[in-house]
Formats: sequence, structure tokens, C-alpha cells
Amino acid sequence: MTDHAGRPERAAEAIADALAARRPLVPLDPAIAPADPAEGYAVQAALARRLGACPPAGFKIGATAATMQLHLGIRTPAAGFMMRSGLLPSGAVSPFRAWLTPGVECEIAFRLGRDIPPGEHRQEALAEAVAAVLPAIEIVENRYQGGVGIGTPMLIADRFFHGASVLGADAEGWPAGRLAGRDLVAARGRMTVNGRLFGEGQGGDLLGHPLAVLRWLAASPAAAAFGGLRAGQVILCGSVTPPAWLSGPAEIEVSFDGLGTVTARFT
Repeated sequence: MTDHAGRPERAAEAIADALAARRPLVPLDPAIAPADPAEGYAVQAALARRLGACPPAGFKIGATAATMQLHLGIRTPAAGFMMRSGLLPSGAVSPFRAWLTPGVECEIAFRLGRDIPPGEHRQEALAEAVAAVLPAIEIVENRYQGGVGIGTPMLIADRFFHGASVLGADAEGWPAGRLAGRDLVAARGRMTVNGRLFGEGQGGDLLGHPLAVLRWLAASPAAAAFGGLRAGQVILCGSVTPPAWLSGPAEIEVSFDGLGTVTARFT
């Protein structure tokens, strides 16, 4: 008889073992593998407990742009918790070989100034909960045997490609009123790799408005699984470009109009 109550913990143990060994994650035994997104978030919460990341330092939300959904072959966003050790300052330097098939993404991030309980919220109210907005680089890893073919529930369980995040300085001049307006929608972001433009997009590519991403997260199974969002957490709102998958050492720069610049280097 399958121990349904213990399935998330057993799946989380298998994922944690793969992470610790820095080896690709293979499909799990069907007896413990998450069968749908809801089970994926249950495994993710168990993984956070196992890694000592409760409450998390924040959340990444992936596939918030139509281009990313098309790229990944999914129809809705997905969230993953972030660990405090993975929040890196601008200028961070990391050995390329420390990552499994690494890539980088061009992101807008929020830092929360107050708790947000799980459930539906108006975007204007969520603007009041944001203490700061900043540019960010998400470091992602395609650490899955067979890539996205491993299935959306497993991608969710393993934090949806998340590796770490490199955070720029808090942007100045973003009070709640401006945050809730059209300025963030029009903010254009650009990502260069080794000095060459890789791609660009704007805040409106993220579910129409970055605050709509925060609204989605607050009402999502991820927020429910973790008991809501907490003051001080960092929220990555998704990439305005497809990921740039790296083949070797590289210098990355992300900049957003009105938000500033953030850099990272892989040696």
C-alpha cells in the first residue's frame, strides 16, 4: 500500500539528494512523484522544510510572459521558493562549473514591506505592501533529465528551474501610487551577455503588469502551501526575455529604465 501522507516528504528527499550531489534530476518513481501541480507544491513545501527554508527568503515566478509560456510549453505561471543563501548582490562572481546547464533571465523584483495573507487581493492594495522595486538577474538551471519533458509537476516541485538571484539596489522614487500606475508597465528591460544584447522586453509583458504577478502569487497554491507571503521577502516577477543559456564563462548585465542595473559574472 502506498503511503500517500508521506509521498511529498519522500519526493522532497529524492530532490534534495540530487541537489546536494549536483546531479541531474531524473523522473521519480510514480509511487512518490507529484501527479499534478497541487502535489508539486506540496513536494516543494516539503523540500523547503528539508532545506531549512521555512519561511523562504522569497519566491520566483516563472512563465509570466507569453514568450516564456510558449518557450516552456505551459499555459500558466509557476512559483518556486528562494533560499536566503541564494540572494546575491549585484556584481556577484560564481564559478561556471558550479552550475548545471546554467542560464540567466532579465527580471523585475519586489521586496515586501508587509505580510500578505494567501488569497485574492486588489493590485492597488498590493502596491501598498511593496517596500521596494529593483532589477534582478535570475540564475536558472536546466537540471532535469529530458528537460521540460520531466513534466510540470516535477518542475514545480524542484522550484521551476531556480538556482539563485542576483539583486540590484532598491530603485528610488517608486511610491505605491507610481508602482500601481503605468510606469512599471512601460519600463523596458535589456539583458546583455558578454557585452552583446541578448534580448529586451518591458514590464507589461509580465501578465500585463508586475503587480498582476504578485496578485497571482498571493492567490496561488504556492502561497497557500507556505502560509502566505512575509515582509522582507523578495519576489522575482518573471523574465521579460527568454533565458540565455550559457556555454561557458560570461558577464551578464540587466538594466531596466527607471530601476537601474545589476550585473553578474561566471568565471
